[in-house]
Amino acid sequence: MKILISILVLFAGVARAREYHVGVNYPLKTISAAAELARPGDTVTVHAGIYRERVNPPRGGTSDGQRITYQAAKDEQVIITGSEAIKNWERVTNDTWKVTLPNSYFGDFNPFARRVAGEWCSSTGRHTGMVYLNGNWFAESLTLDPVLKPVGKEPLWFAKVDSQSTTIWAQFPGVNPNEANVEINVRQCVFYPSKTGINYITVRGFEMRQAATPWAGAMSEQVGLVGTHWSKGWIIENNHIHHSMCTGITLGRYELPKGKMPPATAPGYVKSIELALRDGWSKEKIGSHIVRMNHIHHCEKNGIHGSLGACFSEISGNDIHDISVRGWVRGDDTAGIKFLGGVDMVIRDNHIYRCGDVAGIWLDWMAQGAVVTGNLLHDNTSKHADVFFEMQHGPLVFANNILLSPKFSFTVNSKGMAIVHNLVSANIYNIRTDPRDTPYHHAHATTIAGLSGSPSGDHRFYNNLFIRQWNGPVLDQTILPCFATGNVFTKGAQPSKFNTADLLKPDFDADVKLTQKSGGWYLTITEDKAWRAEAKCKLVRTESLGKAKIPGLRYENPDGTPLAVDTDYFGKPRDKTNPFPGPFEAPVNGEIRVWPKP
Repeated sequence: MKILISILVLFAGVARAREYHVGVNYPLKTISAAAELARPGDTVTVHAGIYRERVNPPRGGTSDGQRITYQAAKDEQVIITGSEAIKNWERVTNDTWKVTLPNSYFGDFNPFARRVAGEWCSSTGRHTGMVYLNGNWFAESLTLDPVLKPVGKEPLWFAKVDSQSTTIWAQFPGVNPNEANVEINVRQCVFYPSKTGINYITVRGFEMRQAATPWAGAMSEQVGLVGTHWSKGWIIENNHIHHSMCTGITLGRYELPKGKMPPATAPGYVKSIELALRDGWSKEKIGSHIVRMNHIHHCEKNGIHGSLGACFSEISGNDIHDISVRGWVRGDDTAGIKFLGGVDMVIRDNHIYRCGDVAGIWLDWMAQGAVVTGNLLHDNTSKHADVFFEMQHGPLVFANNILLSPKFSFTVNSKGMAIVHNLVSANIYNIRTDPRDTPYHHAHATTIAGLSGSPSGDHRFYNNLFIRQWNGPVLDQTILPCFATGNVFTKGAQPSKFNTADLLKPDFDADVKLTQKSGGWYLTITEDKAWRAEAKCKLVRTESLGKAKIPGLRYENPDGTPLAVDTDYFGKPRDKTNPFPGPFEAPVNGEIRVWPKP
């Protein structure tokens, strides 16, 4: 009888699930209207069109099996935008035009009155608003005079807000803006709940663009063009996300109550973590999001960012580029991917390039138990280049990645990193000590086990292929010893004193090149199949990596099972007795497509 009742309850739940359709030919014309109706298990299917609205879901699902799904209809282009089309422009002089709008047009948020600011922000006073012509954004001028002059290298705009109205001046070279596609930012975000705890939502298949996102601070609420706002279990997949003034996707934290914001210092951030733990920061309530197969670009702070709220999440298969390249938004936290408190995260199979200011991937504080694998990074011009490990105590595994930016492959003021089977083409910038006390955790949990400064070292470098200018000797002065074996050093790369049983090939030029062609990105590389026998690599496993010294924990999978780097960059099985060095198990002598992966 109990089994029969359970079956009936299950089928009753399935029967209640509904699909709401949104579009010009349906009763529901806006996604927001459908969001008000949707209940756990329901699906909102949106049909082709441009939806000028901010979706603020009032509720989420109750479990992974009873989530609320928002999706674009199959093979239909659905655009959700934070902008509005603007006409009624008046010519001022030359190619300069102006428009005046009542402040009531913007409701309770006027992006042309809101400057980019927040903790650790050093922005130059720019606003979150933006002007677009045919989808391309113009640069803001901090004064009116340059906008009144002939157009220089690029069109400019300037805005003035008084008690009644907002006036925008903009340059439109050779274009009448009243006859063109001109838009301005109006909404702060596109898909973002105003309340916390809106769990188990899927957002799939949309183009989401043009939001006046504010600075996503490390210690305050993080509003993104798309964001989860301190929740659990979102899936954000197969979306095209672009032109966010600050951040594309946020997986971040809640707003601290007024008067409880600690100072923006290392001790202040520790205090904010303690507050977050009291407010539910745990695997049971926060994180476990999946962000996959999205195309994210033209965001001036981050492609994806999270402070504490991204723990236990998976970031995979995303194409992230042109992040923080204009210099409009500056300060710490700018990166293609930036996480604080990324406990037990998996960051895999992403393509990250043309990122400026700080890094392509920046893991800052408490990425304990994270696995970063199978990523392609190149042409990142940031000061810390491809990867920045900040104040990590380990264990953290970095495997099967391709790092091709010209300046630095790694910046490290951390310890306990396992660097395994990577292709590394540039320098490591090793910061010898960092005295800040930062947390480490109990195994696979957010609870704090202790605090430690960061004497450098305790790293493992196994089975990597180092090319060009790898400057291994800078590791010789680490406070804690490092461990290195099974690596191959070709022309220009230098080993550290910790390297043992490594293969030195100072006259061998791997001749690595990366080119974009029809169908993807192709790597040209020369490897010698003899390296398999000469390098004498061993399969890297939990038992061979030992324990990270400060937390005293083993290198494991995020779910606590034993780890083995037994597949390569493409997911192909490795030889269990003698794997090939570098990211590819099969030696390459010629050209191979590395993105998208086959």
